[in-house]
Amino acid sequence: MKYINIQEAAKFLFECRLNKSNIDELPINLKPESKEESYLIQEELKLLYLSLKDNVSIGKKVGCTSIDAQKQLEINEPFYGNLFSRFYLIDPKEISSKKFSKPYIEPEIALRVKEDIDISKAPFSIKDIDYLFDGLVCSLEIVDFRFNKSLTDIGAFKLIATNGASEFWIRSSEVFNMNQINFEDHSINISYNDKIIGHGNTKNVMGNPLNSGLWLINKIAQKGETLLKGQFISTGTCTKAHELTNNTKINADFGKLGNIEFNYN
Repeated sequence: MKYINIQEAAKFLFECRLNKSNIDELPINLKPESKEESYLIQEELKLLYLSLKDNVSIGKKVGCTSIDAQKQLEINEPFYGNLFSRFYLIDPKEISSKKFSKPYIEPEIALRVKEDIDISKAPFSIKDIDYLFDGLVCSLEIVDFRFNKSLTDIGAFKLIATNGASEFWIRSSEVFNMNQINFEDHSINISYNDKIIGHGNTKNVMGNPLNSGLWLINKIAQKGETLLKGQFISTGTCTKAHELTNNTKINADFGKLGNIEFNYN
């Protein structure tokens, strides 16, 4: 059986992130070969992120929430990563392309945790929504794949190890009531320079973003992990991921929830 150096793998990926460097492949002794190894690397990577000055955990992201995406990566469930305060903005007007390597943007609904979650009550179901969440926000996740290959060739294990490919998170300043939208059918559009390039819907996220939030909470509860009051779950993209290009005005239209708009230069 091949030995994986979990800590060295996390350190390697952390340095790639800080240096904004891309790689062709992980060294053989750092390459995860199971979901379990991938999440162990991710946990070590989280500790390295939290060692950065003024950086705290602000929640989790869920990825691969559509059947098509899971088929592409040959997995049968979503995966998750971590959100951090150092890589996060509220209603920015401008974001520098210098922060990223080959970024893609994903419009998402995010759920705010109501109180510290008592995981002894897990598993949770749809009837527990009022206990778990007290609001929602419009959000955009910027993912950045550190590998010089296609998503299919990268594979799920390396995506999980790299914090679910999460690079940056943006949200609206306004927090909306949970009854503000129909989670099973709410349209979202994304435009570049005033031209719509993508149409999406909340039903693309496990049929309903609430299902994504529940999946995440129950999944991490199995490992003894919880979420705290005020943290967020970014539930998964409502459109396909769109590559970011320089000198572009980005507008994500969340319908009656409003817009997130910024310049990417």
